Amino acid sequence: MRYVAAYLLAVLGGKTGPNQTDIEKILSSVGIEADAEKLKKVISELNGKSIDELIAQGREKLSSMPVGGGAAPAAAAAGGAAAAPAEEKKEDKKAAKEESESEDEDMGFGLFD
Repeated sequence: MRYVAAYLLAVLGGKTGPNQTDIEKILSSVGIEADAEKLKKVISELNGKSIDELIAQGREKLSSMPVGGGAAPAAAAAGGAAAAPAEEKKEDKKAAKEESESEDEDMGFGLFD
């Protein structure tokens, strides 16, 4: 990813087709040593392609990708029946926690006594 980012920085800097030395110079300015094989691969894949078109294609691919977080709306759409047991569990946990705290108080001493 760092090689792609350096390539994009070189393009933003005015280079229409950055070469290996351009990218190595950018990477070395922030203390990153470039791997020649990976760098050649990135340059060969990106050379001659429009960065704007590549970004547009990437956005299209990302927009079709599913992301997490779909379970909560699905449960809410199913109705309140699924939410009721979850609320009961929360109340049970709170009650159990309160009981354990009261047991600690009955021992007759505290942590800082």
